[in-house]
Amino acid sequence: MILAGDIGGTKTLLALADGGSIVCERRYASGDWGEFPTLVRAFLDEAGVRQIASACFGVAGPVETNRAKVTYLPWVVDGAALAQAFGIGRVTVVNDFAAAAQGVAALRPEQLATLQEGRPQPDAPRLLVGAGTGLGVAALLPEGSGWHTVSGEGGHIGFSPADDAQLAVWRHLARPGCRVTAENVISGPGLAAIHASLLKVSPGSTAIEDPAAIVAAAETNPLARQAVDLFVAAYGAFAGDLALLFMARGGVYLGGGIAPKLLKRLRQGGFVQAFGARGAHAGLMADFPIRVVTEERLGLLGALAIAAAHTN
Repeated sequence: MILAGDIGGTKTLLALADGGSIVCERRYASGDWGEFPTLVRAFLDEAGVRQIASACFGVAGPVETNRAKVTYLPWVVDGAALAQAFGIGRVTVVNDFAAAAQGVAALRPEQLATLQEGRPQPDAPRLLVGAGTGLGVAALLPEGSGWHTVSGEGGHIGFSPADDAQLAVWRHLARPGCRVTAENVISGPGLAAIHASLLKVSPGSTAIEDPAAIVAAAETNPLARQAVDLFVAAYGAFAGDLALLFMARGGVYLGGGIAPKLLKRLRQGGFVQAFGARGAHAGLMADFPIRVVTEERLGLLGALAIAAAHTN
């Protein structure tokens, strides 16, 4: 029996699997729980499971010595402490996008939506970028017959405005002594910040603070539509930068919770246009495949794969 989790600031997915098949899976609102071990205990009690061979938890936050602090929660996920507390043979803590990256290879065609076909090279690096509560980044590099994951906190690199509207967002977010990061703009809170920035120059418009409400309003509300389009363009530019960094000719994958909800807007061309605006290297960009991951459980499936590998 193996245990896996995809732990984010908004939601946590936990699953138990036996012999490659999931036998119990639950979704939790992360903010409803004061600490992670209490949630694990509740899940295992419900499942009636006591003996676990290995576990892997993908955590939205930096990982060091098998331990992570969740970026937008007071939770600490400590592999050694969890192994001792629950009698688990081995517990591995990884960045949530490192886990999600391991799930990319297992995706089926129906779990992907294509924004750009490109000219995929099967043995070239792949890139996973995902906006949700935060902004995650991971790369998959070919290694022998498999893939080596390179993860980090790429969402915290500086945000580079591409036009006057994006510069206005940067100014709206700028604070003395602080940098405006890509995650400040390309995330759920970032979409709300974009809308607030546009509201300053659109007197009489209705304020919308909830990112999901902004997405829903984009079909009929001009300011919400403008905010979403700016978000999409910033997302495309960021993904294009990283695609060049890794030369991800194996494919650029958009994970996270936002891209599937914005699929219609992403397909209207703003993302691909910003992705390809590379000056001297613009001719390269049409060769990169770009796909949206529509499988919400990508991180969980990747964590299960890591946990299963560690039972061997």
